[in-house]
Amino acid sequence: MTQSCLYAGQVMHHRMKPKKHRFIYRVTSMLIDLDELDQLGRTLKWFSRNRFNLFSFHDRDHGDGSDQPLVEQVRSILSASGINIGQGSIRLLCYPRLLGYVFNPLSVFYCHDESGQLRAILYEVSNTFNQKHNYLIPVDHAASDQIRQSCDKDFYVSPFISMATRYHFRMQPPGSRIAVCIRQTDSESAVLHATFTGQRRELSDQALLRTFFSHPLMTLKVIAGIHWEALLIWRKKVPLQPRPTPPAHRTTLVSQTGEHH
Repeated sequence: MTQSCLYAGQVMHHRMKPKKHRFIYRVTSMLIDLDELDQLGRTLKWFSRNRFNLFSFHDRDHGDGSDQPLVEQVRSILSASGINIGQGSIRLLCYPRLLGYVFNPLSVFYCHDESGQLRAILYEVSNTFNQKHNYLIPVDHAASDQIRQSCDKDFYVSPFISMATRYHFRMQPPGSRIAVCIRQTDSESAVLHATFTGQRRELSDQALLRTFFSHPLMTLKVIAGIHWEALLIWRKKVPLQPRPTPPAHRTTLVSQTGEHH
């Protein structure tokens, strides 16, 4: 039995202001234990690592884009930030490549120590300008099934939302269900609610084929949906926000109290 699996569910975005806008898409995400990648590539017919297949995972789609194994990159980021998980498991929630294409607006790394305790969550945010930024937030050992974290926005994502906002994460770690809920606020009130909720499915060739035929253009739909929704928002005369220079540092370390370091 592998820890890696699928989560079938839906993405919801609800923009509150300056104009209301809402959409929901059905999607299937993959939870990949990074130590199982080679095993998955050997045992699954429709999934490969770093080569073309119906579904595939390419290490360079995440992290710094180098050839260094992704699991080593994440452990280095954790270690440099004073978080030591030893050889504990790192599980990544993301979309896989589908027929060679993928875009992940948000990829979530769940970082466990060798005892299996969830020690930190690394949020890897990508924008449509081919830029990435990480928010690394330790997990309180006393955390319940609902993990709550927050941080200031340091990285430009939507051309319609100001940089002067804050993210509030409410996370249900991977289990029979998963939930990634983000509320973005400005100094006055909520600007955006974005959620992904899903039910666990076994990762098998049969499940991959079912996913493909139920969402044949899923990864293309993600990027097409981003641009389509942007067009609809623009037509509502929501003003564009200037794009600042991205942060010089790739990772923002956030304390459990939400302070940046």
